[in-house]
Amino acid sequence: MDNSISTYLEGQELYPLFLQGDSAFVLQSLPNNSIDCIVTSPPYWGKRQYENGGIGLEETYYEYIENLMEVIRQLYRVLKNGGSFWLNIGDSYKDKQLLGLPWRIAFKMMDEGWILRNDIIWYKHKGGMCPSKDRFGNVFEDFFFFVKNEEYFFDSDSIRSSPRSTKIVNGAVVSATGVSGIRYKRQIEMSTDLSEDEKKNAIDALNEVLNKIREGIISDFRMVIKNQQRTTHSDSTKVSGRAKELRDKGFYFLFYNAKGTMPSNVWDILPEDTQNRDSHFAPYPEELCIMPIKASCPENGVVLDPFSGTGTTMKVAYELGRKSIGIDMSAEYIKQAKKRIEPRLSL
Repeated sequence: MDNSISTYLEGQELYPLFLQGDSAFVLQSLPNNSIDCIVTSPPYWGKRQYENGGIGLEETYYEYIENLMEVIRQLYRVLKNGGSFWLNIGDSYKDKQLLGLPWRIAFKMMDEGWILRNDIIWYKHKGGMCPSKDRFGNVFEDFFFFVKNEEYFFDSDSIRSSPRSTKIVNGAVVSATGVSGIRYKRQIEMSTDLSEDEKKNAIDALNEVLNKIREGIISDFRMVIKNQQRTTHSDSTKVSGRAKELRDKGFYFLFYNAKGTMPSNVWDILPEDTQNRDSHFAPYPEELCIMPIKASCPENGVVLDPFSGTGTTMKVAYELGRKSIGIDMSAEYIKQAKKRIEPRLSL
C-alpha cells in the first residue's frame, strides 16, 4: 500500500487526498475495508469527451458496464462492512432506444452481492427543453443507495427535517394535522362501531397520549379509530399489523419522531453547471452529496470518490469535517478541485 494513503487513513488531516490515475488501478493501492462512504458520479456513456479518455468512451454500452463494474468490484473490497455506496448514474440512448443503463448496472451489482436500499430520484428541473420531437424531456436521474451488509452505519437524526409539533389551543391539544384531543374523544363517544369496553380503552389510551404530549415526551400523533379515519397502509390483517390492531382494539396511534421526519426518495436539487470550473461541465451538485455524507459517514470516517472530477464530493466532505480521497485521471481536474476546496492550501 502507498505510504501516503496509509498515513492519510491513520492521521487526522481533513484536507482531501487526491490521487491521479485510472480508478481501476489506483484503487488497488487502498486496503480492504478502509472506506466508510463512497459517493460518486461516473462519466456517463457516450456523453462527453474527457481529456484522458477512460470510462464512458467505449464502443458499446456492454463494454461500458463491464469497465464500470471492474471499478465497482474494487469499491466493494475497500468499503467497510458497515459502509455505504451512493451511485449517481445517467442513462443514454442508442438507435432511438433508452438503454436503461442505471438499472442494468444496479441489477448487475445486486447479482454480485450489493444490497440496494433506495433508488433516489434526483429531480433536476433542467432537461424539459427536449430537442427531440417524439419523446419527453428527461428531468431526473437515478441516485442509488447501496450497502454491503444488512447492518450498516446510518445516522438518520442528522438528516431529518423540522419536526411536526402539536399546539395547545384553549387548553386543548391540537395535532399538526389540525385534529384536537377533544374531537378524537367525541368521535370515540359517538362511534357505533366500538363496544363500550373499546370506547373506554380508547379514551384511556388517548388521555395517556395527551399527557405525554403536554410533558414533551411525544411531539405529535394521529389517532385512527375504526370507521372514523382512513386507515394507513392496508386494511388486510394478513399484511398490516395496524389493520390487526384496528380489528382487535378498535383504534391505533401513529407517533411522529420528535427529531423530525425522514426525507423522501425524491430530491429536488438544481444541477450546478457553473461552479467556477474552468473546463468541467458535469452538473453533479454539492447538495446531492450532503445527505449521503451526513447520514452514512461517521464524523471520524473517510469518504471516497473514484471519479472525483473537480472535487464536489471532496469539497462537501471537507466542509462537513470528514476525511476524503478523490481519484481522477485528469491532473487539471485535480488542480481545479484543490483550488475550489481551499485555495490557500493549493498554492
